[in-house]
Amino acid sequence: MSLEMAFGQPKDNYRPGNPLDRSRMMQNLIAHPNLEYVSGGHERHKLDLFLPKEASEPLPLIIWIHGGAWQNGSKDGCPPLRKGYIEQGYAVASINYRLSGHAIFPAQIEDCKAAIRWLRGHAEEYNLDPDRFGVWGSSAGGHLVALVGTSGGVSEFDVGDFMEQSSSVQAVCDFYGPTDLIAFVRTPGYTKHADIHSPESKLIGGLVLENEKQAASANPIEYINEDDPPFLIVHGDKDPVVPLNQSELLFKAMKSQNLSVHFHTIHGAGHGGAGFDTLELNEMVLKFFDSTLKSNSNEINPPQAITSESTAKAESKPDPNEGFRPSFEKILIRADKDHDGKISAQEFKASPDLFKRLDRNQDGFVTQKEHDLLFGVED
Repeated sequence: MSLEMAFGQPKDNYRPGNPLDRSRMMQNLIAHPNLEYVSGGHERHKLDLFLPKEASEPLPLIIWIHGGAWQNGSKDGCPPLRKGYIEQGYAVASINYRLSGHAIFPAQIEDCKAAIRWLRGHAEEYNLDPDRFGVWGSSAGGHLVALVGTSGGVSEFDVGDFMEQSSSVQAVCDFYGPTDLIAFVRTPGYTKHADIHSPESKLIGGLVLENEKQAASANPIEYINEDDPPFLIVHGDKDPVVPLNQSELLFKAMKSQNLSVHFHTIHGAGHGGAGFDTLELNEMVLKFFDSTLKSNSNEINPPQAITSESTAKAESKPDPNEGFRPSFEKILIRADKDHDGKISAQEFKASPDLFKRLDRNQDGFVTQKEHDLLFGVED
């Protein structure tokens, strides 16, 4: 996926989701890494901002919020950037937030909202349109973007700097995020998440079923109201990590409030992986953001609650002639189940010895930089 046309119409052969040409991408965007969105805050209070080099009008912004069970992950993996949204006329931000090992909920949503307020407060400086902000995330990031979307009027989650700015957004794309922790841990086949060591228990600082008030405060469905922005919800019906009912509950609750929501089910898909990096889905997401953040129509369309579905194809096997050094992009497509832009030991399919060689800083994850250093890939 090239970003040769930083701001304008796609080239004839452009399709969202093609692999990035990293060198050409960097030539056609302006990167602002590690911007501190909380003055004197935690080391995780940083975001990356990417802008087209040429843009005459203020830009709509897509903010990526990473997954990782609220316990790990980072802003370094940013699908909107990899999928060519800069080329489509968007600014893209990717944020870090405090993990559950740093602070329990509501620290995570407070950080997401602080980042949104900071970006609005600097909209003029970075040529952003403060009235056209969208969020996108998967898994734990899906939970947080859904909560951002439904809690726009919840003042207790707004703490810190730029309090004069709104933390509301105009569009939400939620990939398989939890939405009701209590229903989640009671779902047959997922009751292990009621355990004290589960990511959900670590998020709220105690057992979900013994701390239902705290758990409910983290549920996006608790805050749904008539002012919520349009949602695109995507979930696989074979997800072994987050049950499909989490997206079903969100869809039904939004539909009951006469809100705009599109729920897409991928039959045969798990927690990411096959079905989530298809041309069909990539174009669906791009169309959703275009319709919510770039439409110039003055007509007010009536809210719609719609459903759609597709079927995941089986994971493709490596080409026997491909060699023993696949690109990091190909590794991500095959193994990055939580879409956080790096590969954990659990996701890595090759030998443990190779993982140890790749994981140079021994943090339990392989990044593109570590992969490229081992295999001598040049930028």
